[in-house]
Amino acid sequence: MKKKIGILTSGGDAPGMNAAIRAAVRTGIFMGAEVYGIKSGYEGLIDGNIEPMTASSVSDILHRGGTILRTARSERFMTSEGRQKAAEVLRERGIEDLVIIGGDGSLNGGMKLSELGINVMGIPGTIDNDMAYTERTIGFDTAVNTALSAISNVRDTSSSHERTTIIEVMGRNCGDIAVWAGTTSGAESILIPEVPVDIENVCRKVTQGRKRGKLHNIIVKAEGVRLDSGVLAKHIMERTGMETKIVVLGHVQRGGSPTAVDRMLASSTAFKAVELIADGSERNQAVGMVKGEIVSIPLEKALKAKKTMDMRCVKMAEILSI
Repeated sequence: MKKKIGILTSGGDAPGMNAAIRAAVRTGIFMGAEVYGIKSGYEGLIDGNIEPMTASSVSDILHRGGTILRTARSERFMTSEGRQKAAEVLRERGIEDLVIIGGDGSLNGGMKLSELGINVMGIPGTIDNDMAYTERTIGFDTAVNTALSAISNVRDTSSSHERTTIIEVMGRNCGDIAVWAGTTSGAESILIPEVPVDIENVCRKVTQGRKRGKLHNIIVKAEGVRLDSGVLAKHIMERTGMETKIVVLGHVQRGGSPTAVDRMLASSTAFKAVELIADGSERNQAVGMVKGEIVSIPLEKALKAKKTMDMRCVKMAEILSI
């Protein structure tokens, strides 16, 4: 394969991005391509911050969180002039194929580049799990396990002080992290953007728990819920008389060594992306997982898909928390 392949990571970092970079680089080299790393996302692309990558340059990164290529938001790339410049930089270096690892915003940027003649392969790298075309996104499993560990730690101190704790997790406008972490940690209430918040039901559960002799209550709240955590805490204290604290996990969920699940998903999707480039029969694809299989879907179709919450999981969590 006498090709030049570019790789960039964009948007928020996610555990497993380095595993995807490693797989893309080594697969490309094995197939005879020249592989180039683009530093700092689309911003670095516009500036021509590009360097060749070898098998050695991706050694010892499989277990590392973040991205060795770094990432940045790019206001310039949002303009037509910026995208034209980015495409010109690639063409000047003979790079006709680009692997983009990131979320929906990053892949939408890739779609714009594909309209300028660049062959784009998208890999879903985001902890939010908010991309509808794939069952899982790279970083989601690690973020859930990070949140789960933190919730377990908070539960210990919450029980010691006999208090209610609201734990806010990430996910943007998707409640998947909250549902998974809340269900597997045994949270009494899980609040997500996809379901209207019933404050009275939350308070009722706290009161019922106290009557049963529970020493604490854990409420997991997704960051996309349009209810301020401080307002919720004040309401709970007024209604139940129980001390209520707020813990915002924040960007700690983006860091850390990726789980085996995320490493495998990252490696498999990146391998598939480079395979598609080598084959040449399918251009501008989004690679993801459907029914446990690694598949490719036209990029435009993938980006039009709408994410929906699995309400069976929400119902199960509600029943198990009684």
